[in-house]
Amino acid sequence: MSYNTLIFTIDGPAATLSFNRPEKLNAVSPEMLTEFSQALDEVRGNKAIRVLLLTGQGRAFIAGADIKHFLDLDPLSARQLAVQGQDLFSKLEGLPIPVIACVHGFALGGGLEVALACDFIYAAEKAKFGAPEINLGFNPCWGGPQRLARLAGKSLAKELCLTGRFFDAEEAKALGLVARVFPEDTFLEECRNAARDLAAKGRLAMESVKRVIDWGADVDLKTGCALEAETFALCFTSPDVKEGVTAFLEKRKPRFQP
Repeated sequence: MSYNTLIFTIDGPAATLSFNRPEKLNAVSPEMLTEFSQALDEVRGNKAIRVLLLTGQGRAFIAGADIKHFLDLDPLSARQLAVQGQDLFSKLEGLPIPVIACVHGFALGGGLEVALACDFIYAAEKAKFGAPEINLGFNPCWGGPQRLARLAGKSLAKELCLTGRFFDAEEAKALGLVARVFPEDTFLEECRNAARDLAAKGRLAMESVKRVIDWGADVDLKTGCALEAETFALCFTSPDVKEGVTAFLEKRKPRFQP
């Protein structure tokens, strides 16, 4: 499928979805929301894809929403836009494969919310993050405050969303929002290397890790541990376990099923 606001490429088991409105710093338009949802359906439907990278063309990851469209919103259409984005980012979060947000330049507003819905974030040294919606008279509405509070705590989530201040990659890493920070000149290659490493791992095991962490975060410890036991048992329905253990004992790299 071809897209106007995205570039979708597949390199073996790794796919890259790049936001492609560089003249607007990849600001999210209604068309981009629709195409993003269609692209996620394409990813889910392609069983050969084992890892997804999200990137941005030009000087930004996503510098927020294309707010010129907000002038036409009334309360009903504003709520519809909020729910559309929330459903989309839940779809992103619910993919069974690892999704890495590869953030360079700006990840602001909706761009920060996209990144937070990924499994983890890799950032270039000069990346800038922020939730500046407060300065435009409204609150973030695509799950950003909820995910920020769960990752960094309520107090810090409130401080970031109430001040709308920007923060850099190192602060984002210190806050637990960013997994790793890379130099600008090697950033994309480091992201691709990570994708290749992940793509070599067992599909069912990766899906299980995502499930126990995502679902377990919203339940008590006992229930979360019970979920871990169930997914651990489920992994033994796959030949990957025998291959992984045998490879370890034979001191070689495992060759997991596609």
